[in-house]
Amino acid sequence: MNSVVGYSVPCLILLLLFVFSHFTSQLQDFYVVPFIISLYSHSLFVKLLSSWFPLVLYPCKSMNLTNTSWSAPIVWEGTFDEEVLEKYYAKHKITVGLTVFAVGRYIDHYLKKFISSADMFFMAGHKVIIYVLIDDLSRMPWIQLSRLRTIKVFEIKREKRWQDISMMRMKTISEHVVNHIQYEVDFLFCMDVDQIFIGKYGLETLGESVAQLHAYWYKEDPKEVPYERNESSEAYIPIGMGDFYYHAAVFGGTPIQVLDIARECLKGIMNDKKNSIEAVWHDESHLNKYFFLHKPTKLLSPEYCWDYGRMNGLYYPNIKLYWAVKDYKNLRVIT
Repeated sequence: MNSVVGYSVPCLILLLLFVFSHFTSQLQDFYVVPFIISLYSHSLFVKLLSSWFPLVLYPCKSMNLTNTSWSAPIVWEGTFDEEVLEKYYAKHKITVGLTVFAVGRYIDHYLKKFISSADMFFMAGHKVIIYVLIDDLSRMPWIQLSRLRTIKVFEIKREKRWQDISMMRMKTISEHVVNHIQYEVDFLFCMDVDQIFIGKYGLETLGESVAQLHAYWYKEDPKEVPYERNESSEAYIPIGMGDFYYHAAVFGGTPIQVLDIARECLKGIMNDKKNSIEAVWHDESHLNKYFFLHKPTKLLSPEYCWDYGRMNGLYYPNIKLYWAVKDYKNLRVIT
């Protein structure tokens, strides 16, 4: 009887976790989701669960790669010393830039939540400039920021198709880096607006060239990931080649390195356009080709860009940024 109870209780709790994870993907308010996640992370609760299911709740370090074949670190919680980093950057003051694109219906749906959560968690305690690239200045929300935070808002051209919005952001990024960003920040991140910060996104993420492992594909063999397979495309990666599949929702590095990423991706996009080719995952396909040819110096684990809608049975207690609920049918409409 005891053994039955011993198994049924943790199984019931795991079932509840699954149900919670499903419903968190349906919630719009970023204040509600962290509350539910905080329940997950409650020390006693996690301690009990980890004693029952250590491999489910805390995949052992050997299960998660921490270095690449070219010796670049893959950042997971526990692979860095936050105190050492804080001491170093206390003596070497930096400013970190964060670009975010908000166009069409994405402005009202996601922008305020993204900026408010970034104000709370992104590079806390350090100078940050948030560059908002928006196609309608009149819809820019008013947000009261904490000290050391600055917002700069720039109006951008409205594109006719969402695919073009996605691809042409590389052109916009390169223009702004050249015109002013390179003189204002030491490091720069480029992120999609339909994400929400829920944990400290800190100094451990800084590097010369930073790539984000895609939450769906980080454990897959490169032969299985959705690289561009059209040999005529500039984004083409042959079957059997490649290292990881990277998510275009987050990338970064030094401003000069980000400029090189944006310029090279834009060059590939424009060459494809001349030949009436559109890569399968648009700018993300070209970003993957760039990082295939020019290896990133730091990779961020899926903890830095997670999807609670597809947990795949794994629970990571240290998520920093997660995907907001996607509503492409209604949001990818150019108004």
